[in-house]
Amino acid sequence: MAVRIPDKYRDLLERPVFVALATVNPDGQPQVTPVWCSYDGTHVLINTARGRQKDQNMTRNPRVTIMAIDPDNPYRWMEIRGRVDEVTEEGGVEHINFLSGKYTGNDDYYRQDPGQRQRETRVIYKITPTHVNASG
Repeated sequence: MAVRIPDKYRDLLERPVFVALATVNPDGQPQVTPVWCSYDGTHVLINTARGRQKDQNMTRNPRVTIMAIDPDNPYRWMEIRGRVDEVTEEGGVEHINFLSGKYTGNDDYYRQDPGQRQRETRVIYKITPTHVNASG
C-alpha cells in the first residue's frame, strides 16, 4: 500500500538533494548509488541507463530504499522504502535533461558528450513509497 511523503520532508525530493538509492544485487548484497531524483506527488522518479547495475537490480527485484539527507542539516533525513511499480523509456531523455537542469543548472545532460545519447537508452523508474522514516 502506498504511503504519502510527509509535507515537512517533501523538500528533500524537490530540492537538488542527492539521494542514495539502495538496490539488491543477485547475490543478495545491497548496492547503493548516489542519484538524482524527482517527485511527482505520488512516485519518486529515478533515471538511469539500461544495463547499469541499478537498472539490472531494479528489473530483477523491484524493492528499493532511498535515503535523503538534508545538506543543510545532516540530522534531518528521510528514508523511503518502496517498490518500482513502473518502468518506462518514454520521456527518459527529457527526464534526465530536467534532472540535469535541477541539479547542475544545465538542462542538456548530453552537452558534454553528445555521442553518449546514441550509446545509451534512458529509463525512468517510478517508485511507490510503502514506508517512510524521517527525523529532524
